Amino acid sequence: MTNQDLIDALRAADAVQFGEFELSHGGTSEYYVDKYLFETDPDCLEAIAEAFAERLEPDDTLGGVALGAVPLAAATSVAAGAPYVIVRKQRKEYGTSNLVEGRLEEGEEVVVLEDIVTTGTSLVEAVEALREAGATVERALVVVDRQEGGRETVEDAGLEMEALVTAEELLAERE
Repeated sequence: MTNQDLIDALRAADAVQFGEFELSHGGTSEYYVDKYLFETDPDCLEAIAEAFAERLEPDDTLGGVALGAVPLAAATSVAAGAPYVIVRKQRKEYGTSNLVEGRLEEGEEVVVLEDIVTTGTSLVEAVEALREAGATVERALVVVDRQEGGRETVEDAGLEMEALVTAEELLAERE
């Protein structure tokens, strides 16, 4: 799976949009990558899952950041035959009150999956939750790095981050 294949899949899903958009961290942007469009398009989701699966080791467990990375973790789990856990943004106030859902053993190595990294804050918070739950987390795989400081935040948290596509690559042939 090449970067161009992934870019083509994101564009075919109409996930890359141009205009003026407010981002979750409060900033604005002239483009928007709609994770819900690329994660609900079966062809694009399959391409992403295959690209993530190619980058995994046989014993990796996946961690999907709720809500956006859960479909990515589920699809990659099937493509790679790897188990996954879901990392909530906050504890639910009923049932088990878990922050990390699924089976996780003390010391288990988890590769965190994320859809889009802008500031890196939500990814780092998920990693902290996994580490508090006993996981060993050293790697994160993301679909799109918006190249707005997120990589530095993630690396400062002691993680290696690999993006399938960067904003520069995604916007290189703006139509």
